[in-house]
This record gives sequence, structure tokens and C-alpha cells, in this order.
Amino acid sequence: MLHAPPKELGFPGKTLQYLEQSVAHWIMSHGALAYMMPSISGDLAVRRAAISVREYVAAMDGLVLQGGADISPPSYGEEPMRPEWSGDRVRDLYEIELLWEFMIQGKPVLGICRGMQLINVACSGTLFQDILEMNPGANAHRDDSLFDRFHHEIELEPGSRLAALYPGHHSGRVNSIHHQAIRKLGNDLKVEARSIGDGIVEAIRWQGSGYLFGCQWHPEFHGDTPDLLDGGPIMAEFLEAARASIK
Repeated sequence: MLHAPPKELGFPGKTLQYLEQSVAHWIMSHGALAYMMPSISGDLAVRRAAISVREYVAAMDGLVLQGGADISPPSYGEEPMRPEWSGDRVRDLYEIELLWEFMIQGKPVLGICRGMQLINVACSGTLFQDILEMNPGANAHRDDSLFDRFHHEIELEPGSRLAALYPGHHSGRVNSIHHQAIRKLGNDLKVEARSIGDGIVEAIRWQGSGYLFGCQWHPEFHGDTPDLLDGGPIMAEFLEAARASIK
């Protein structure tokens, strides 16, 4: 969501909801259709009395939680250490509701960057509001001058399902576009990858039944770049889980 869009976009005083093109194209390149799911709110024209989240989710096969604004610290029981880290509480609450309704209906959820952090918070985990502020000596995980061209190495956890997607690979190179990260791991989650050098969590998976996986990097930005970890196996696994959930 963009609650205060830049004036140059031409929508003063309006809230914009968006689907990032690279995410949509990544999904579609694997033969699936991508749809944006607008929020449902009691103060909007589309009220919950008219359509329920349960009905909304029933029409979908899976959920991809894309990147974007910070997770709001109140979503995991804290206050923002700085005003600019206040995040988007409205988006947090709606996406957490969506996440659990997809899981209740036995449909897969994939979280990317912010989406992985949201999965952790939805499972009662917490976040570092800023990696460098709260972890002196940690690697930099964001460079605004490079954006998606800022890369680092990750280590895949041996024996994990993520490692099984990349046979013969113990590590990989990924983009890094975040300043927040998992602090306390959420309930029933398992770490599947960490940043080499500082141990920051880079991928998590739910240990219960169903598919709930998140990665801190943006596989949709990797494209055909040969030195970056191929995002194809992640999307293929997600879509296979979606096909398996169709009754």
C-alpha cells in the first residue's frame, strides 16, 4: 500500500495498492496467473458485509506476499525506535489475516523479503528494527545506491527442503534489499538459510502441515543472472503445492 503517494503520481489524498511487475512476471513465466488482492476494510466502499476474507481466499490457489514497507513494530509488540521505521500496520494486519485464511484452507503461502518477515511475525516472532543498529559488526544488507544489484552469500541449511531444491549447492549468492531481519524465530518455524558472515536469517519454513515458506531475498529480481541463485525452483515448488491443494 501507498498511504501517501508522491504528488507526481496524480492521486493526492488517495491510498494506492500495487502489484510489483517483477513478481507478477515471475509467477506468469511459470505458467500461472497473477492477481492482486485489494484489501477489505470497513471504512471503504467494499465492506466485509459484502465479501469475506474466507470467500476471497476460496477463489485463489495460493498467496505470494511481496516486498515493500517495513513491518510495523507494534505488530510484534514493540514501539518504533525511529519514526521512519514505523512501517505499515494496516497492511500487516490484513496480510496476516490473509496468510492464516490461506493456511486454514490448505493453500500455500510464499513470502518474499517483507513477506518472510510477516510470516515470522504472524507466528509470534520478532524482528530487528534495524540490523546494523541492533547488531554492531553485522554485514550491510541494503545499499540504496545499488538496490537489487547489492548481493551477498547465503548458506543453505543441510538437510532442509530448500537445500533439496538446489542439489549439490551448499551456498548461493542473492540480492539483499532490507535493513530489518528476524530476531526471535516464530513458533513452529525452521531456519533454512543464513547470511554467511553474520548469521542473519535468510529463509524460513513452517514445520506444520501445508506450505508456508519465506526468503529474505527477491528471487523475482534474479532473472537469468548466472552468479545468483536461480529463483525457478522456489516458484516451481510453490506452484506444485498450489496444484496439490486443488480438490
